[in-house]
Amino acid sequence: MADTDGASRRPAATTLACWLAVAPGAAWATVRLLGVDRGPLVQLLAFTPYAAAGSLLPLILVIALRRWQPVAVAAVTTVALVAVVAPRAYGSTPPPADGPAVRLLTANLLAGSADARALVDLVRRHSVDVLTVQEFTPAVTTELDQAGLDQLLPYRELHPVEGTPGSGLYARHPISAGGVRHNSGGWGLQAYGTILVPGAPPVRVESVHPAAPYAIDQIGHWRRDLAAQPSATPDGQLRILAGDFNATLDHAPLRALLDTGYVDAADAAGTGLIGTWGPYDGDPIPPVAIDHVLVDRRVAVRATAVYAIPGSDHRAVFTDLRLPPEG
Repeated sequence: MADTDGASRRPAATTLACWLAVAPGAAWATVRLLGVDRGPLVQLLAFTPYAAAGSLLPLILVIALRRWQPVAVAAVTTVALVAVVAPRAYGSTPPPADGPAVRLLTANLLAGSADARALVDLVRRHSVDVLTVQEFTPAVTTELDQAGLDQLLPYRELHPVEGTPGSGLYARHPISAGGVRHNSGGWGLQAYGTILVPGAPPVRVESVHPAAPYAIDQIGHWRRDLAAQPSATPDGQLRILAGDFNATLDHAPLRALLDTGYVDAADAAGTGLIGTWGPYDGDPIPPVAIDHVLVDRRVAVRATAVYAIPGSDHRAVFTDLRLPPEG
C-alpha cells in the first residue's frame, strides 16, 4: 500500500520551508520601513544593502518550488529593500549653486593611530579646504603639523584628547565662533566653527562623532547623540556636518536628521553604497557606510570619494562641494 501520509507531508514541509526562508527578509524590510531599530536591530540594520542583495536568494528558491504565496511575500521584500538601497548608487541633480568651491575631507583617526603623513598627503593632493577629524589625540596633532598640515590649513579649532573623544576642525580660510560640543555618556567631543569662505555666505561646519551602538547599553547614548545633532537651517546659516556618525542611511535617527534639510553627499553623488568602516580588528565584517558629509540642501555636491588611511579602521571621505554665492 502506498505511503499516502508521507506523500502528503512532503508538500506541507516544503511550504513550511519556503515560509521560513522568506520570513527573515520580510521582517528585516518591515523593521527598516517602519524605522523601529531597537536593541540589536540597530547593528543589523547597518547591513541592509547586503540584506537587499541577499533577498534575491529566497525569492529564486520559492519561485523554483512554485509556492506562490511565499513568492508574493519574497517579491515584495526584495522590491522594498532594493527601493530604499538602490538610489544611493545613482546621483541626483544638484541645486544651482554657483558660488566658490569647497573641498572637504573627514577622517576618524582611530585614537590617533592613523598615519598622519598619509592624511596630510591627501589634503595636499586634493587641495582640501576643510578637514574634520575624530578620535583626535595630542600626539597626532603634533604629527599632522610636522607633516605640513599647519602650512596647508592654518586655521583650526582643535580639541585633542587621549583615547577616542578628541575632535578637530582645520580650514584654509578663517574660522569664527568656534567651540566644542560634548556628547552624552562622555563618548566624544564635536569641534565646530564658522568657515569664512570668500564669495560665499558663512558656513558652520561641525566634526561629528556620536556614541557607537557597539553594545546594548550604548544604544540610548547613540540615539540621544544623533537626536542632538544640529538641525539644518534651510532659511538661515549654511551648515555642514562631517564625520563618523556611527549610523548608516538605514538608521531612522540619521534619516530624521536628514529630513531637517540636509543632503547626504555620497547619496547625492551616487556613491552612497561605498563602505567607510570595516572589517574591524580582523573580524569578517563587510564594510558599511557610517562616515558621512551632510550638507545644506542649497550646497551642490560635485563628487565624493573614500580613501584608506593606514592605521585607521575608517576610510577618509572626500567631498567636492560648491557653495551658493554670497548675498
